[in-house]
Amino acid sequence: MVVSINMEVEVDKKALYRNLGYKADVEPSGRIASLINEYIEKAHALIEPAYSYVIRDVEAVANPRILVKGPALFESEAIALLLEKCEKVAIFILTAGNRLEEMAGRLADDGLIIESYVLDAIGSTVVEKLADFVQGKIDRVSRSQGFCTSRRFSPGHCDWDIKQQRIVFHAMRENWSGVYLTEDCCMIPQKSLSGIVGLGPCDSGVENYNPCKICSKRNCLWRR
Repeated sequence: MVVSINMEVEVDKKALYRNLGYKADVEPSGRIASLINEYIEKAHALIEPAYSYVIRDVEAVANPRILVKGPALFESEAIALLLEKCEKVAIFILTAGNRLEEMAGRLADDGLIIESYVLDAIGSTVVEKLADFVQGKIDRVSRSQGFCTSRRFSPGHCDWDIKQQRIVFHAMRENWSGVYLTEDCCMIPQKSLSGIVGLGPCDSGVENYNPCKICSKRNCLWRR
C-alpha cells in the first residue's frame, strides 16, 4: 500500500548546504541565504511525499546472490554480506512527487538558473529526510518483532548494480505505483529513492554493518 504523508517535511539546512556544494565550515552569503529561505517556503507547497515498503524473508544467501521470498534475486557482494546476517529485509520506494522538479525545470527554462539549482537541491534534501522517516518506521516495526535494523542501501551503492532497480520494483509489485523506471533504471519522478534495510538479530552486528570498511575505493561519494 502506498502511504501519502500529510505532513510538512522539515528541510535540514546543513544537509542542504552540503547538497549545494558548501563545505562544512562555510555558510552562504546573506543574499544566497535569503534566496534559500524563500525557496524552502515555496517548496513546502510543492512536496507531495509518499512511500511504501514490504518486509520479506531472506530465504538464501550464496554470495553474491540473495534470494528473497517473493521471489526476488538480488546480486551484490556488499548486500550479501549484510543479508547473511539477517532473517528479513525491508524493501522500500519513496518519493517527494514531481511538482517540485517540474517547478525547478520551469525556473531553468526562464533563465533563473540559481533559483532552479537551489530548488533542486531542496528536493534532494527532502528525499533524504523522507528516507530517514521511512527508515524510522521500519526500525520500529523491526524492534517490535525482536530485530535490529541496518543502514539503508540503494541500487548504485557499493557494487550493487543500478540495473537491480528493476528487481526492487518487481519485489514491490502491487505495493507501489507512481514512480516509474526509465530504460536506464533512473526513477521518475527524479526526487525518489528505492532500496533495502536489513532486519536481523541484535547480536548479529547488522546495526553496525559498514561495507566501506572492506572497500578500497577511497574517493567514493557514498563512503561512510
